[in-house]
Amino acid sequence: MKSIPNTKYIIGLMSGTSLDGLDLAYVQFDLDHLADFSILKAETLNYTPDWKAKLQKAFEMSANDLAYLDAQYGLFLGQQVNDFIKRNEIQKVDLIASHGQTIFHRPELGYTTQIGSGAHINALTGIKTICDFRTQDVALGGQGAPLVPIGDRLLFADYDYCLNIGGFANISYDQNGKRIAYDICPTNIVLNHYMQKIGLPYDDKGQLTATGNSNTDLLDHLNQLDFYQSRQPKSLGWEFVTTVILPLIDQYDLSIPDILNTYTEHLAIQIGSKTGPGKLLITGGGALNDYMVERIAHYSPAKVVIPDRTIIDYKEALIFALLGLLKDQGKINILSSVTGSKKDHSSGVVYNGRS
Repeated sequence: MKSIPNTKYIIGLMSGTSLDGLDLAYVQFDLDHLADFSILKAETLNYTPDWKAKLQKAFEMSANDLAYLDAQYGLFLGQQVNDFIKRNEIQKVDLIASHGQTIFHRPELGYTTQIGSGAHINALTGIKTICDFRTQDVALGGQGAPLVPIGDRLLFADYDYCLNIGGFANISYDQNGKRIAYDICPTNIVLNHYMQKIGLPYDDKGQLTATGNSNTDLLDHLNQLDFYQSRQPKSLGWEFVTTVILPLIDQYDLSIPDILNTYTEHLAIQIGSKTGPGKLLITGGGALNDYMVERIAHYSPAKVVIPDRTIIDYKEALIFALLGLLKDQGKINILSSVTGSKKDHSSGVVYNGRS
């Protein structure tokens, strides 16, 4: 590939809490106008049952085992990047930006943990690697999340609201000249949990959900949870799901379709209440759930826009590529108005052991 002046080529890596797979996006950025980006190549690699089990169980591991998994997962990520580069005959990569896999996220206690050692990615690929984007923000008193809004502002300014629905739903928008963003509620991480009880990874297009009935008592109980009454900045992690959401749902003796329908109604109500008139961009796996999108559109006053499949699938990997670029340039990549940290800052840990 012939290099274009004032252009950077970055591979962004994203693995979400729902463990749908590892997203890799090879992105070209025009440094003079970042919104003129191109996703040149992108793939999602499904985890093997062994890797999925390891990552699911990491929450319960000893410190020693988790440290070992951090290194092993870093090597795994590095190998996937090498294979991705070879498979797609990629000639130029300026850096790798890796989100890692979130295991712990307790900003109220001052810590967050994403595994996937950047040092090991760098050592295996020989490419500068930037990772660990959340820790500095938590240390500065922030939530360490969500991190995508800086990308929403710089890359998707044509939309009034940017909503991503992955394991959790998070929203981003400008208000009085400041970017506001926060996690709204758990989404696919809950729905997929109940689908897996009947041997399926997810509810394709929400077809099973549409056959269920909403349980009014459970719906009211969900909507009254303290988290939804608190003000932003706020963020969510797996702990909230395991200690609050799942135990609450399991108190009710409901069929799987009724659970799915009730929970989808809940998340649609929560999402709809956070939007106003304008254009609402929906990305992430939830954008492919037709029933979910229909219910969100029912409760939201905004016009729902579903972009092309590449943006749906790879927006987060794209934006982590952007976060890496901004860090590499020493520019702000985390907004205090979003996370609640003491100041805007440039976050991420850089590994460049060999070139």
